[in-house]
Amino acid sequence: MTTQQKNQAQLIYLILAALFIASLVTSNLIFQKFFYWYPFDMEIFGVKLFEISVGLLPYPITFLITDVLSEIYGKKKANQVVIAGIFASLFSLGIIYLGKYAPATEWSPVNNSTFDLVFGATPLAVLASMLAYLFAQFIDIRIYHFWKNFTKGKHLWLRNNFSTFASQFIDTLTVLLLLCSFEIIAWDKFGGLLISGVIFKIMIAAIDTPILYILVYAFRKKFNLKVGEEITNI
Repeated sequence: MTTQQKNQAQLIYLILAALFIASLVTSNLIFQKFFYWYPFDMEIFGVKLFEISVGLLPYPITFLITDVLSEIYGKKKANQVVIAGIFASLFSLGIIYLGKYAPATEWSPVNNSTFDLVFGATPLAVLASMLAYLFAQFIDIRIYHFWKNFTKGKHLWLRNNFSTFASQFIDTLTVLLLLCSFEIIAWDKFGGLLISGVIFKIMIAAIDTPILYILVYAFRKKFNLKVGEEITNI
């Protein structure tokens, strides 16, 4: 690999890491709004089957990015981005705490009560999301590389979907258990939100498979990589 290609590979890695962290932090900040995303009126366990948090919208992007990083840059680089995401979440948590205890002026467009209403549960949500995310992402990367080694770099769709399905279920289950335990969400919503969240994430994982193929193909062509080969010298 030439020096120019190394510089380009490093720049792309930084961009993907930035997108990963931005998606993760954003999902933690906007999770309290829920919407109904399917045209059919279906209920399960007292919850409309396809009611989900808007925080799930950017979250699948993080799993797509870690799959790309795992495929092209290797397990170590993917894990580094996951760890960076943890620190970013902790940093955002600290900023929210400072904002919560800073008294609003009389003319502030957002007063103390409005800020607390929107971000009051965010510290607990960040903690719950961070713990769930930590489990899910490391499991995603482990499963991904297990199937990559097992298939000798072939069958990209297999490791992408198997790793994402398993990790997304673990993520959804863990975060809902914690949010219900913290009384941010009522327990009677647990079953419906779990099923809705898992179905949504599985659908997104299936949809992002061709996107992963396109990205991996583009990387391999740009950096002259063979099937199963990784960029390890940046």
